[in-house]
Amino acid sequence: MKGKRQEKILELIKQYDIETQEELSKHLKAAGFSSTQGTISRDIRELKLTKVTGENGRQKYAPMHRDDIHVSSKYRRVLSEGIISMEDAENILVIKTVPGMAMACAAAIDSISIRGIVGCIAGDDTIFCVVKEKPMVEDVIEQIDIIRKGTA
Repeated sequence: MKGKRQEKILELIKQYDIETQEELSKHLKAAGFSSTQGTISRDIRELKLTKVTGENGRQKYAPMHRDDIHVSSKYRRVLSEGIISMEDAENILVIKTVPGMAMACAAAIDSISIRGIVGCIAGDDTIFCVVKEKPMVEDVIEQIDIIRKGTA
């Protein structure tokens, strides 16, 4: 049900200029999907939807593409100053940080929503990032390095 609902959300935001969660809820209901505001909010987050300015000047939901992601200078600074090294261990990316920076770096990585990362667990100076599949780990390392070096 979740997959079908999220598929319908993507279809609806392409078809209509939907500005609010309430509008999205009404369109979903008309399409036969009954959802709470909390469910819609989670779907928006999971689908990585963002608001863009439509042709009429109003804001509307749209899918966020990797090229559209603007990495704030705050996250870039945290990652560039905090990360010492990165090493893969199968589908786990082990990131070593300066002492006390692991949680801040993990929060930055989670906020950036790098494709392939399922989630992060941080200690004091070590982060374990679970990557969906082993072949994706090198791409994740490359993406983090691009952000750290300010070329994102």
